[in-house]
Amino acid sequence: MAAQEGGTITISNNIYAYVRVSTRDQNEDRQLIALGGLTIPEKNIFLDKQSGKDFNRPQYRRLVKKLKPDDLLYIKSIDRLGRNYEEILEQWRILTKEKRIDIVVLDMPLLDTRRGKDLMGTFLSDIVLQVLSFVAENERTNIRQRQLEGIAAAKARGVRFGRPPIPLPDNFCQIHKEWRCKKITLQQAAKACAMPVGTFYAKALRLENSTYD
Repeated sequence: MAAQEGGTITISNNIYAYVRVSTRDQNEDRQLIALGGLTIPEKNIFLDKQSGKDFNRPQYRRLVKKLKPDDLLYIKSIDRLGRNYEEILEQWRILTKEKRIDIVVLDMPLLDTRRGKDLMGTFLSDIVLQVLSFVAENERTNIRQRQLEGIAAAKARGVRFGRPPIPLPDNFCQIHKEWRCKKITLQQAAKACAMPVGTFYAKALRLENSTYD
């Protein structure tokens, strides 16, 4: 495929796209719509529904194996490639230097390796990439921090997280009383309630604390 860029003709072989959403519940339509105006064969669009924390993703690995020199890869934004600053830079190096392909980041026209193949163009592209990679990872850190702060605030309001506690068996109070009166051992009491010894003991203490509060 031939394309004219800034007065020069660049030749690319196959055209690919990579799409990633963080979970199976998220929708990839926004990224696919952005790619819709491009002539990318459907079989050349690789989709992962997986976190961007690393590059151990099946479809991404399949894509990299297929790439040949002068192929062209489209991604919607730099954080679709990944969210870890050092990993993004390393993968960019592998794709552009070792695989010798071109990459176009649709949300950032400066990140188009078909443009500016001279030293200055490469320098500017590298600077933009490093800044955007840092911003992507920093935003991920901020999101995680906001989540932790939200959980802490919810706990302060009395919101409980996790699965609800399993109800005590009907005979628990009677067994607990017999155990405390030394009529049965701790092991016998736990067995009578179909619980591990540690679980019985913890629930017994919780029951006593709530009784005396």
